[in-house]
Amino acid sequence: MHDYDAVVIGAGLGGLSAAAILAKNGLKTLVCENTERVGGCCSSFEEGGYTFDIGASIVELAWVIDELFEKLGKKTSDYIDFIPIDPIYGFMTADGKRFSYPVDKDATRDVIAKFSREDAEAWDKFSKQGSEAINFAFGKVMTKPMMTFTDSLKLSLENPKLMKYLKYMVLNFESTLCSFFSSDKVRASMSLQSYFIGLPPALCPGYIAFLAYSEHEGIFYPRGGMIEIPKGIARVFEEYGGEISFKTRVDKVLVENGKAIGVKLSDGREIRSRIVVSNINAKTLYLEKIGRENLPGWAVKAIESYEVSIPAPMIMLGLDTAPELDAHHTFCYTTLDEMNRVWFEDYLSKKIPSRGFMLISWPTHADPSLAPEGHHCLNLVTFAPYELSEGDWDSIKEQYLEMQLDSMEKMFGLKLKDHITTAKVSTPKDFEKALLHPRGAVYGLQNDIVATAFFRPRMRSRAVKNLYLTGASTHFGGGVAPTIGSGIAASGLILEDL
Repeated sequence: MHDYDAVVIGAGLGGLSAAAILAKNGLKTLVCENTERVGGCCSSFEEGGYTFDIGASIVELAWVIDELFEKLGKKTSDYIDFIPIDPIYGFMTADGKRFSYPVDKDATRDVIAKFSREDAEAWDKFSKQGSEAINFAFGKVMTKPMMTFTDSLKLSLENPKLMKYLKYMVLNFESTLCSFFSSDKVRASMSLQSYFIGLPPALCPGYIAFLAYSEHEGIFYPRGGMIEIPKGIARVFEEYGGEISFKTRVDKVLVENGKAIGVKLSDGREIRSRIVVSNINAKTLYLEKIGRENLPGWAVKAIESYEVSIPAPMIMLGLDTAPELDAHHTFCYTTLDEMNRVWFEDYLSKKIPSRGFMLISWPTHADPSLAPEGHHCLNLVTFAPYELSEGDWDSIKEQYLEMQLDSMEKMFGLKLKDHITTAKVSTPKDFEKALLHPRGAVYGLQNDIVATAFFRPRMRSRAVKNLYLTGASTHFGGGVAPTIGSGIAASGLILEDL
């Protein structure tokens, strides 16, 4: 006897997307969420009159969200109010110079021409190939399961454009970028995207380099904060009869004769279901929620072989004035070499980087309603190890805040200290405690060349029947579009199987 057709573990974007499609197709579906809000790493919270985002700070490849709502028989705009963002990025250099890239591709070429006429011409080639790669190659498979090499070949035959760009699955980000651009300044201005999946340019898969183009097709911010995306999906889910249970922690996936038959909650209750969908980290799912005793030996070895992704400490600031910035996102400009050294010299040595590398998100630039009148929200995002060679995250929060504020002022002239009304530091340990991400892994599993696409854990589990996976551990990894795409793909497999 089943209590539900489907139980979904976690109300992140992948889990909610799959749940909404299942509910729309008549399946009685329950989402169990450990926290008090939806979204996971795409969420927001209020503190001191300010609304701060957790994790995600912008939307690229918005067509994936539109595809989800089309499958749900709805219009995105009826549930989420997206604000177009322009310029895409502002850049601050250590020598005091500033520039920005607008959405318009021709205007961006003009900016690049100030650094290199040769690279301005290369920008046209990069844009053309980027458009094909995003729209007709990798974009086409973002919402489809790619679980085996055979799947990739099948998708390639159905989509010839993919064959042309498969080489960027094996080339790294740095070599891809350098094959188009020769100016160190231009290369540096497009290097940030490698860390969008938590890897340095030397290790990041080459196809990620085309994100620098994709943003020129439009980037957006949801009015009300990033939580409005999962809230919009959750509304549709509930309209179709779906249930979300907050502050409900799943302790175990119930397994019987190699099949998932439901979940056991931390309060001891057991919920039986025809299928279980997991939106949590795949290592946590298999090794803790299912347990080695319920897995074949090969599955234990396989899941243990994955590394979790890099953490991303965040500083959230409430300011009593507008910061001296020009864009929703500002990148504290550094070179490709420095981007690699952040990983190889700092991260791997368990040191907090002190190189000035930082992404600054200014959400009230797009939506002033997120702060009291005349005030602003600012998020400072860096990457750093979970374990530190000196000290511990719980004891160095204040020191870390001061260090980053000093760095912004000394290296880039951004003076914030005198205008801070509230400050919150979210460390890798905070992410781990609040969102149950092992070691604060903000992107699920490490997403290098040998752990991307069909090399990642499968959406339809091979080890446990009736178990399906969504979220950052699957498919193309973390990010708003890939995780929603994973929910679309996984739900398709479930409906096919049922």
